[in-house]
Amino acid sequence: MLPPYEGGCACRSIRYRCTAEPIHQLVCNCRDCQRASGSGFAAVVFVPTDGVTFSGAAPKLYTVMSDTGHPMQRGFCSTCGSPVLIKKPERPYLTLLQAATLDDPGLFQPTIEIFTSRAPPWTRSLHDLPRLPDGPGPAFVAVIEDYFRGRTT
Repeated sequence: MLPPYEGGCACRSIRYRCTAEPIHQLVCNCRDCQRASGSGFAAVVFVPTDGVTFSGAAPKLYTVMSDTGHPMQRGFCSTCGSPVLIKKPERPYLTLLQAATLDDPGLFQPTIEIFTSRAPPWTRSLHDLPRLPDGPGPAFVAVIEDYFRGRTT
């Protein structure tokens, strides 16, 4: 991923621009990342703090204890709720950007996966699932409609 690259939250209240190459690009399966992402893992880009500038609204920070027992600050948009960044108070020179917030998330190229022992079993089978390249089609929607049509309450 070559700089510069930009991103931000879903409502575009928070924007960032990074002029530094990533230090790491990884997938984290720790329980904290699962909760913060609402998924089985988080995709994260480690960048030097002095290489990223934020504009617009300031991220709302929420401090949690990581799986390793250190405090982490989760930064999210207070308007739309999008998780945007992670800061580790013991490493103020480092900012972790949520890869999904990149304007072009295709730039994300993970090179390592961490806390794999904490990954939910279902994440291992994701690549084996049927793929619908353009979203749920009529057959997918029909299953939902049939389910509710058959309910009596």
